[in-house]
Amino acid sequence: MKTIDELLAEGVSGKRVFVRADLNVPLAQNGGVTEISDDGRIRAVQPTIAKLAEAGARVIVASHLGRPKGTPDPAFSLAPAAARLGELLGADVAFATDTVGASAKETVAALADGQVAVIENLRFNAGETSKDDAERGAFADQLAELADIYVGDGFGAVHRKHASVFDLPARLPHAAGYLIATEVGVLKKLTADVKRPYVVILGGAKVSDKLAVIDELLGKADRILIGGGMAYTFLYAKGYEVGISLLQKDQVDIVREYMARAEKNGVELVLPVDILASKDFPDLKTMAPAEFITVAADKIPADQEGLDIGPKTRELYASKIADAETVFWNGPVGVFEHPAYAEGTRAIAQALVDSSAFTVVGGGDSAAAVRTLGFDENAFGHISTGGGASLEYLEGKTLPGLAALEV
Repeated sequence: MKTIDELLAEGVSGKRVFVRADLNVPLAQNGGVTEISDDGRIRAVQPTIAKLAEAGARVIVASHLGRPKGTPDPAFSLAPAAARLGELLGADVAFATDTVGASAKETVAALADGQVAVIENLRFNAGETSKDDAERGAFADQLAELADIYVGDGFGAVHRKHASVFDLPARLPHAAGYLIATEVGVLKKLTADVKRPYVVILGGAKVSDKLAVIDELLGKADRILIGGGMAYTFLYAKGYEVGISLLQKDQVDIVREYMARAEKNGVELVLPVDILASKDFPDLKTMAPAEFITVAADKIPADQEGLDIGPKTRELYASKIADAETVFWNGPVGVFEHPAYAEGTRAIAQALVDSSAFTVVGGGDSAAAVRTLGFDENAFGHISTGGGASLEYLEGKTLPGLAALEV
């Protein structure tokens, strides 16, 4: 995989460099104004963009945001991300109001050496995500006309076979940006020559989202700690009452098989021992105070749902992390967005901070939780920008966006 430093050594001054970034940031409305609630992904790609601009490249930044279904939708415009990128770079960033139309062509043509532009959401064009090779390729052809060189740095999208991720690198000289190089280097530390004990914490809502990575980790991790909504399928598989907690009954048999395999392989699979439970899911808009009870994991009332791990589980999980040499965490262990149910996720983050291990926070909601709860990002070994991509890498899958950069 060619690196950006190799590309820079060859010279990029005056060249149009297409940077496939991941600016898929969460947006929120505040008094009718659209605001970015977490700019971590923009900050993560900034070094690549800044370095190219400093070297005199004419930088064209492209990304997706949300799922606009192949047609323009103002709710998913990249305009706020472009504005934030400009603030971080300390320079004006031009914005094209389409992807490959008149605005994009005019905006790119107007760039001087060292200037940066962002084109509109790639998913406003159906060709970006099309499963039809010809349609996807046709869009990649149009994108290729905008640039001379391609730099892949949108790690959060490299597991997608999309036009700007998979097809476009085949049409232009290409290299990997700093972010992708860092992410791949970190993931290799989680898959090859891993320092042990190797502890994995998996949370999030659905156990079905994590089955493939659990399957792979049962032969690699020393301990797997389970939290979040997915924990209740594991507890149910043990024969526990889980009330109205999130439960995927169609996954119970495979979860039981994984639990048996973990015991056979000597992998410590750790489940919550106590739970914060409530009759009502918290209101995340008003953040009204929430009423809950703390119960043993096998004593969740029939009319209540688990929303966070309890204090005994927090202590247990912290003790299981304390002696680790390598830790990977993907997925909050509770409804961290509400203060009443944030303490479990806070405890996991604090345990990683207190640990002397190489710690990796696996993107998505976990990364957002770390920032929302006020932790210093530098206290962790690495905070990934791609939850889904990280998981698929750990599952041993070939990621289309990485494969395209290796050709």
